Amino acid sequence: MPTYDALLNAFVTLLVTLDPPGLAPIFLALTVGMTRQQRLATATRASLIGIAVLLAFLLTGVSVLSTLGITIHAFRVAGGLLLFYIAFEMIFEKRQERHEKTTERAITRDHIANIAAFPLAVPLIAGPGAISATILLSTQLGQDWTGKLVLAGILCAVMLLVLGAFVLADRIDRYLGVTGRTILTRLLGLLLAALSVQFVADGVKALFLAG
Repeated sequence: MPTYDALLNAFVTLLVTLDPPGLAPIFLALTVGMTRQQRLATATRASLIGIAVLLAFLLTGVSVLSTLGITIHAFRVAGGLLLFYIAFEMIFEKRQERHEKTTERAITRDHIANIAAFPLAVPLIAGPGAISATILLSTQLGQDWTGKLVLAGILCAVMLLVLGAFVLADRIDRYLGVTGRTILTRLLGLLLAALSVQFVADGVKALFLAG
């Protein structure tokens, strides 16, 4: 059974990577003109698709890496660097800009029809950062079914928070405002940067010991 510290680390990493408060204004922008029922249906569908994608990588990610000849330690370094890049974007307000550009493209191409699948579920929820974090955490919590079930539970808990952020998006956006969102995003980015550095340090150390 994973330790309490490992569980807390997994929860915080996924929470910061998915960033529910940061997704709330994006959700509002994508669902302009929808009724409350349509927004709820879109939020539910996006969350279900997002969790399905992440659970698929939880179950098969390590096997895929093994098939490609990529060691867990090498992926830990690469994944940590990717998470650090995402943290850098959060701290310097680049991630929100990229999400907004994705939103604009989605509205002009398809608008409401498949908005839950793209861009909400992929890549805003289950993007490269969340996928990398999921695979990294699956190696930390253990490859047995206990570790996988625990991480699946954490993923579901974080996804419920994402769904809650979508449902309460208008209230969250009004409460935080531009200044509040900026401060929160930078604080979460700093936390993710520290976690990503730890991933890289652990991976480099393991690579040296293995070599």
